[in-house]
Amino acid sequence: MKIQGMELLKISLLVPILCILSFADGGSIGVNYGRVANNLPSAAKVVELMKSQGIDRVKMYDTDPAVLKALSGSAIKVVVNLPNEQLANAAKRPSFANAWVFRSVVAYYPSTAIEAIAIGNEVFVDTHNTTRFLIPAMKNIHQALVKYKLDDTVKVSSPVALSALQNSYPSSAGSFRSDLIEPVFKPMLEFLRQTGSSLMVNIYPFFAYESNAGVISLDYALFRENPGVVDAGNGLRYFSLFDAQIDAVFAAMSALKYNDVKITVTETGWPSKGDSNEAGASIENAAGYNGNLVRRILTGGGTPLRPHEDLTVYLFALFNENEKFGPTSERNFGLFYPNEKKVYNIPFTAEGLKSYRDSSPKRSPATGGKQRVSPGSSNGQTWCVASAQAGKDKLQAALDYACGEGGADCHPIQPGSTCFDPNTLQAHASFAFNSYYQKKGRIIGTCYFGGAAYIVSQQPKYGKCEFPTGY
Repeated sequence: MKIQGMELLKISLLVPILCILSFADGGSIGVNYGRVANNLPSAAKVVELMKSQGIDRVKMYDTDPAVLKALSGSAIKVVVNLPNEQLANAAKRPSFANAWVFRSVVAYYPSTAIEAIAIGNEVFVDTHNTTRFLIPAMKNIHQALVKYKLDDTVKVSSPVALSALQNSYPSSAGSFRSDLIEPVFKPMLEFLRQTGSSLMVNIYPFFAYESNAGVISLDYALFRENPGVVDAGNGLRYFSLFDAQIDAVFAAMSALKYNDVKITVTETGWPSKGDSNEAGASIENAAGYNGNLVRRILTGGGTPLRPHEDLTVYLFALFNENEKFGPTSERNFGLFYPNEKKVYNIPFTAEGLKSYRDSSPKRSPATGGKQRVSPGSSNGQTWCVASAQAGKDKLQAALDYACGEGGADCHPIQPGSTCFDPNTLQAHASFAFNSYYQKKGRIIGTCYFGGAAYIVSQQPKYGKCEFPTGY
């Protein structure tokens, strides 16, 4: 039996294929270790906590010696930070940059696996007007790394907030603030290109949802099943606000001809508690966002605009921080309480994903809390189809899995059967993906296949072949 080159003799290979599809080609999850609190465990205990949870990447907001020493020998990859208040010195004095790199990086490397330096944090919104120091500071820190022969292994970048965009909606219209393009973004992106570094971006769908809860679907914000939103500028359909915000940054970079620079999401998260006017802040939604985000990243695949680029994402934050200023949400972004107990139960590893389910109800404030129904679907039914942008190899591997170990009903796409025509990889994969999706009860995560599939709300039809709606 053959389906677009698939032979059932490959069944013995399906387990490794599944691993490749779901995890080996996936992205990476890390955490932000903020310490604006007076009740946190010792650095040594924190490192043990991260190791016990399988967390293998951490981003700091300083270069605290106790933390860097505790991380020594742990194999946890580390991003350290040159704080905003030190940008001026690093920009004006190469000797300061050299001393800082020696003291904060060289002294601990390689036993402490420092892989990047974040220069400042959201510098453009810093009230101390440090923007003019950013690029010179980045260059001086990089030159110090060159001096110590660490520039190939330790990268330099700077986390920017989404507010650095002048336009972010629709994603295809993404553009940087005009006042920042010439003095900052063009030289920064050129620096990142030349040094092989990525643009660090802080992305928070929560803030967009909180401000527009009557317009933005909660399901769309939390990676749950939804009809998606079509970008009128490029025709791409988005099924998560996170992807849409990332692609707005990619579009802004593309407008400046920097399509080759990658993105690292250095902060994203959702608060488990908030004030009465902070729509969406709850344990249920925080668990839904972060749990589904981990699944989204670790199962691989990029965004609609860059479907083949996996992402490295740092969740904010490791702990609730009781000394942070601002609304209640600011003190409740933590994944753990200071006593090291989880605020809610989500996985951080591919192994943990195997038993994870987002058990929260699907609802959308924009439709009165009911499951949103697309204009093309009279009863809220959805189907799973193959993405034409996934590429032949990924589609074939996903098709092999669906028809083999996945248990999809692939008899209708055999030669001579109802759905064999059109005899194309995309058509056959779409049928198989949908069969798997329907058999699994259309639960979250069953229409992904490593980024090779997506959900639609109008019943697909290829020739005489109509897709089933359930089993």
